[in-house]
Amino acid sequence: MSWTSWAQGRNAKAREKRRWRQLRELDVFGARGTLHDGRRVVVFAANDYLGLSAHPEVMAAAHRAIDEWGTGAGASRLITGSRPVHHELEENLAQWKQTEAALVFPSGYSANVGILSALAGPQVLICSDELNHASIVDGCRLAASLGAKTELYRHNDIEALEGLLGSWAGRSVVVTDSVFSMDGDAAPLSELASACARHGALLLVDEAHAVLGPYFSGLPCEVLRIGTLSKALGSQGGFVACSTEMAQMLVNRCRSFIYTTALAPSSAAAALAALRVLRSPEGASLLAQLEGYSRRLLPGRRLASPIVPLITGSEEAALKASEALLEMSLFVPAVRPPSVPPGTSRLRVSLSAAHTDDEVELLVKSLVQLDLLPVGTPSARLL
Repeated sequence: MSWTSWAQGRNAKAREKRRWRQLRELDVFGARGTLHDGRRVVVFAANDYLGLSAHPEVMAAAHRAIDEWGTGAGASRLITGSRPVHHELEENLAQWKQTEAALVFPSGYSANVGILSALAGPQVLICSDELNHASIVDGCRLAASLGAKTELYRHNDIEALEGLLGSWAGRSVVVTDSVFSMDGDAAPLSELASACARHGALLLVDEAHAVLGPYFSGLPCEVLRIGTLSKALGSQGGFVACSTEMAQMLVNRCRSFIYTTALAPSSAAAALAALRVLRSPEGASLLAQLEGYSRRLLPGRRLASPIVPLITGSEEAALKASEALLEMSLFVPAVRPPSVPPGTSRLRVSLSAAHTDDEVELLVKSLVQLDLLPVGTPSARLL
């Protein structure tokens, strides 16, 4: 059988299972876009939580960086060196996360895969929450190929984690998302840190979606804080905030840092400008607006993030609901297996401070109309 025939067979199986996916053209700027057929839509799918990808200061910083350094970094930082903006960004990230150092990667995915494999080896146990992001899952798989033992623990189950750590005599690592990307719930970081402290484990926390928290400092264990530049900061790339010794180890050992072209200077400059906006009074205002929008969809519930999962169960129901919203000019894609477990297909609503009050009101009314939100969900405008 040729490889083309093999690919055709795989494609046919995906269609049979109604799990066929294809790319959709969407010309978007900020929270609004145009589909390939000319329809205008409001996008409730992106992770640009604060709308900083279209912020004038962020875009201007990227333009200045292109004028000064061109469009690419040229090679890995160990080959061609770092641009000044890389170091400035890392210094500011470390200050923000209250760590000694930070190290920037071309993506959050490469950060997770590279860091977990750099920590791997015989006599190392890596414990991963069962709902962690795919980049963590792949990092654990690579770590296992390098001799580490990897174990899943039940979602946010401290007792199950304690059982794994207590039965291991070697070095151990616990890795978790701080906010889980498909459910929008938060990890119990204080309890996780206490468990790590009792067993001498290193805690890796991926804060990619933690725009509204959970916030933490001074945890009673060693911590690596992994983050992204491509969501709340509206740019591209990933980073780890950690001790100076750990950062130096990664520069010398982490393959996804050593053997790849560095983050484009324009992306680093955009992220740095976005971080400055985030830490300013304007950033506080954007966060407050985002939190208010999130409470519109989840009134009276404990708020963890601007991610609102609306479980439909079947894949067909999720696709049907997504298409119905598209007819209402709302772009909310369906999320299906393998991204989520079978039977838990959903719409994943992602809110942004870039949305307007009218747009959020339209979303709420439309979801109520489709029986995806309770009828009593408030639809009055925010004050």
